[in-house]
Order: sequence, then structure tokens, then C-alpha cells
Amino acid sequence: MDKKLVYFLCTGNSCRSQIADGFLKALGNDKYEVMSAGLEAHGLNPRAVATMNEAGIDISNHTSNVIDPEILNRADYVITLCGHADEHCPVISNKNVVKWHWGFEDPAKASGTEEEITAKFREVRDSIKDRIELFVKEGK
Repeated sequence: MDKKLVYFLCTGNSCRSQIADGFLKALGNDKYEVMSAGLEAHGLNPRAVATMNEAGIDISNHTSNVIDPEILNRADYVITLCGHADEHCPVISNKNVVKWHWGFEDPAKASGTEEEITAKFREVRDSIKDRIELFVKEGK
């Protein structure tokens, strides 16, 4: 069986796309080749790593990557996770790519106490997990 390539895109490939990448790798039953990238590479956010560790998923070895046009045009699914990436996504020449936008708040922009920031990361993580579970179950 050919694995479907899912390419998660965000602005900096530091939080949301990394969380989605980790969840689909963990929950996708090896049905998917999963990659993520950003319009820029901001580095892996340590809070994203910690929040995913709480969920039992280690993303500490992930790298923050810039969008690769070759991967973009080879993907079966291109999924943007923030409005900025959706608006500025490079042109996809492969007409068979399914492109979706799943908008999530940027937890890296959360402010307040450490507890409030951590709560925002958990909220976004759980929302992304719910969306990934739907994708794995229903393919949409």
C-alpha cells in the first residue's frame, strides 16, 4: 500500500505543524508519510515538545524546516494550520494535491503566567489531536 504524503504547513514550523506532525505519526497507523514545514524556520518550540511529552509523544528530534517545493508538489495532502501560511502558501503545481486549511491559534503568542501559557499550549494541542483523529478516522 502506498502511503499518502501529508505535509503540514505553518508560519514558523515550531508549534502547530510540529504538534500535528507528531500526532499523525502516532495515530495514523503507518498509513501516512508525514512531514511539516514553515514559511520560515523558527526552530522547535520547547513548550510544544513539553506539551507533546505530556501526551506521550516525543517530538524532540523533529527539525524546523522551510517549505520544500518538491515535497509540496509530491504531497497528497497539504494542510495549513495558520492563516498566514494559508494566505502565503507557495503555488502548488500538482493539481491532485488536496489542500485544506485547519486554523488553530498560535500558542507561542500566548501571554500571562507560565500556567496560562501552558494551558494555551494544551488547549491547542488537544484541538489539533481531535482534528487529526477525525482525519485518520474519516480521511477528511
